[in-house]
Amino acid sequence: MIERKTILSLEQALTLPYATERFAQLGWRVIRIETSGKPGQKSPGDPNRYIGEDTGVDDLHAYFVAPNLGKEAITLNLKDSKDQELLKRIIKELKVDVFMCNTLPKRYKQFGIDYEILKEANPDLIWCGISAFGPEYPDRAGYDPALQAMLGYMHLTGEPDRDPMLCGLPLIDLKAGDEAFAQVLLAMLEQKETGKGKRIDISMAQCATSWLITALPQSKFAEDESKLFTRSANEHRSFVPSNCYPTKDGYVYLAVGSDMQWEKVTQIEGFEHCAVSNRLTNNGRKEDKENIYADIRLGLENYSTSEFIEVCLMLGLAVAPVNDVKQVGELDFIKKLMVKTVLPNGKEVMLFPAPMETEYLNERGNIMALPPRLGEHNVSIFKEAGIE
Repeated sequence: MIERKTILSLEQALTLPYATERFAQLGWRVIRIETSGKPGQKSPGDPNRYIGEDTGVDDLHAYFVAPNLGKEAITLNLKDSKDQELLKRIIKELKVDVFMCNTLPKRYKQFGIDYEILKEANPDLIWCGISAFGPEYPDRAGYDPALQAMLGYMHLTGEPDRDPMLCGLPLIDLKAGDEAFAQVLLAMLEQKETGKGKRIDISMAQCATSWLITALPQSKFAEDESKLFTRSANEHRSFVPSNCYPTKDGYVYLAVGSDMQWEKVTQIEGFEHCAVSNRLTNNGRKEDKENIYADIRLGLENYSTSEFIEVCLMLGLAVAPVNDVKQVGELDFIKKLMVKTVLPNGKEVMLFPAPMETEYLNERGNIMALPPRLGEHNVSIFKEAGIE
């Protein structure tokens, strides 16, 4: 296991705080840097501090809480050369292992955070910057929704005859954060062999398009452009009748991945009318899919969600209810994995499951410290770095 490290991160929004939160879940020390703002500014620091439901603490709103648990926080004005020197002093005196940022690449040198500058304070420093398109496009800002539009995600999401849609979650932010986490860990493993630091540049656009692995290659082989991937609503692009269907009291997703599974569907009471000879193979079902969807909806008119799921599970079919987010949080196997924190009023709240169980979380019953207030650790960290 890699020993506990110290991460210093100039971070805001979601993609980098999510990445460094994964380090915090390992029990590593994560110090986030924010600007203190201008005198009298109502919402200084990371704008995400003030987004989402009110938790009872002015600069710790709900959207900010989950990706910032267990961290420390300081404020620096990195437009000021004096604070740039303070940053280098902190890196040197605290023996910072990793510096991370998600600001525009054109500001790296302006803010004194460029790799070549900061490695003066620690030649072994691992440096990681996340940006929209990488350092080759230093002034291009990137926000998840706009990148989803540009990089094909919206084109692939929604119903075929309606407008393109965003995914329900900020997938590109989260994918880039996970990639930053992975690449920093890889750099640490390399460092054990080379003894050297490393610069890592994460392009959100490259991360996002790497996930088009099932879509982009199709464009190289399809002779008919009308057959290229586009929006397919809730249906599977290849297997019929994998789709979402209404029940008497909700919705279910039925995934049929083979001819044998289809035969089992036709044996369900009330679904006998689905057994038509031209539907015996997946290719045949693809030709008749709209009629099949209608026939399944007809069969489901007599089933509640739980009744239909019980029948399908007995037959070994892949089926699931369409849960809302609150219902997901109540699932037994999710509930026991939830990371928790304690609000200032003493109330314990469950937030989200970590991607993996960690020794650090297990030892603490999955409870992590509340995110830091803006600049909460200025005095203690500056003192630790010998700054009065």
